[in-house]
Amino acid sequence: MGKRRCVPPLEPKLAAGCCGVKKPKLSGSGTHSHGNQSTTVPGSSSGPLQNHQHVDGSNGRENVSDLTLGTGNSPITRMNPTSGALSPLSRPNGTANTTKNLVVTAEMCCYCFDVLYCHLYGFPQPRLPRFTNDPYPLFVTWKTGRDKRLRGCIGTFSAMNLHSGLREYTLTSALKDSRFPPLTREELPKLFCSVSLLTNFEDASDYLDWEVGVHGIRIEFINEKGVKRTATYLPEVAKEQDWDQIQTIDSLLRKGGFKAPITNEFRKTIKLTRYRSEKVTISYAEYIASRQPCFQNGTLHAPPLYNHYS
Repeated sequence: MGKRRCVPPLEPKLAAGCCGVKKPKLSGSGTHSHGNQSTTVPGSSSGPLQNHQHVDGSNGRENVSDLTLGTGNSPITRMNPTSGALSPLSRPNGTANTTKNLVVTAEMCCYCFDVLYCHLYGFPQPRLPRFTNDPYPLFVTWKTGRDKRLRGCIGTFSAMNLHSGLREYTLTSALKDSRFPPLTREELPKLFCSVSLLTNFEDASDYLDWEVGVHGIRIEFINEKGVKRTATYLPEVAKEQDWDQIQTIDSLLRKGGFKAPITNEFRKTIKLTRYRSEKVTISYAEYIASRQPCFQNGTLHAPPLYNHYS
């Protein structure tokens, strides 16, 4: 069993990518490779990471798509425009999750939309929100359209205070994901925003000491050039791609830039950390509904929106 850590180890602020733009097929041979660029850990050359990849870089950026905890996701919530309170919306199956109290809330997604909207329309940035400002590793994901195509996702494995962290990674993921052009005003109505918080970091006993659909995994390995690399997949990735543990590990090695043949002996050299995540997603339409008093004909009017913030 893994050795549990409450927070990830101290390290420079990072960013990573781990959710695919499309669903590739993998064989168990470990020879499947994707063309996304990768970076090295701090102390070596680095660059922006690509989707379905999590490689630490000294520039502190990681592209990551939305995170889930399998069946543990929190229900989407809606802001009551008059009171500022959040009330649960129906989940897709019509039931609400009452099994545990989650930190992540829909108001965090609303705040991300606030930040992006104000940036795109040239308004002053919103005042600080009321939700907790505790530090967490976090990621902001943008998807678009009915098929929810990935449009941008960047986050950090270093714990950041949520107010400043969400503000920073809202704009970084929306405007600076190297895989996509910056988001524009015209795209707002089709957007979905996800906020994910990482929790329950544990050192695994070996590369198979984790469960598909439950854990996200982060691996460290030495590549064929003797350079330490890291990469991550979030909890939902392997399940969505219908991968087993070996396929997931091999794909993650390729995403981390490992070019040599993958053997079982090499897999045994991997250092693996497993973690869980909390995630909430809202659409632009739900965001507009939560901010309705500040909008007329779908347009935000200054002074903007933030009477419900402290």
